[in-house]
Amino acid sequence: MRFTTVYRKLYRQHGPQHWWPGETPFEVMVGAVLTQNTAWSNVEKAIANLRSARLLDAAAIIRTSPARLAKLLTPSGYFNVKARRLRSLCAWYVEQGGFDALNRRDTPCLRAELLAQHGIGPETADDILLYAFERPVFVIDAYTRRLFGRLGLIAGNETYEVLRAGMERRLARSDDRIALFNEFHALIVVHVKDICRPRPRCDSCCLARICPSAQK
Repeated sequence: MRFTTVYRKLYRQHGPQHWWPGETPFEVMVGAVLTQNTAWSNVEKAIANLRSARLLDAAAIIRTSPARLAKLLTPSGYFNVKARRLRSLCAWYVEQGGFDALNRRDTPCLRAELLAQHGIGPETADDILLYAFERPVFVIDAYTRRLFGRLGLIAGNETYEVLRAGMERRLARSDDRIALFNEFHALIVVHVKDICRPRPRCDSCCLARICPSAQK
């Protein structure tokens, strides 16, 4: 089975997803930090709080007291932890000259710098790279592992970097890798959240006929 076959079937079932929700690249970065361990609906509430307080700006976030920032981030959960992570990311962002300066760096360099920031792991870094900086990196998350594991396309115990590199290599011939990676990841998330659940709804799945797990 080719990964492009999975993509086409998911696209036909769910349509374009128009990811990532955010009015600016910086807002996308904020969302990537806040979405750790919570639902996106909770992130939207926290971002709305920041917008109402006129704090959707890196310099403004740095100037805000940790207590006030944490209170605004309360809907996203783990708000004290996320406040520290967000302040740290914003401090680095400002020190490096903001979006335009960072966007001039090549992808491996920018990825390494993101991974060096407090609380930024591979998935969050790649969310930022793909959706804020529009770089051709494939985001691996728990939904990706579940779907491809059930389809028999991965063993399931591969490291993050092995899976990411493998996906990027398999999809290397795409004319627009950024658009493909963007849409593919979004479709995986939507499909797994709604259909390929811990108890899967195989009767509603467009992949059931080619899925070994569904056949069982």
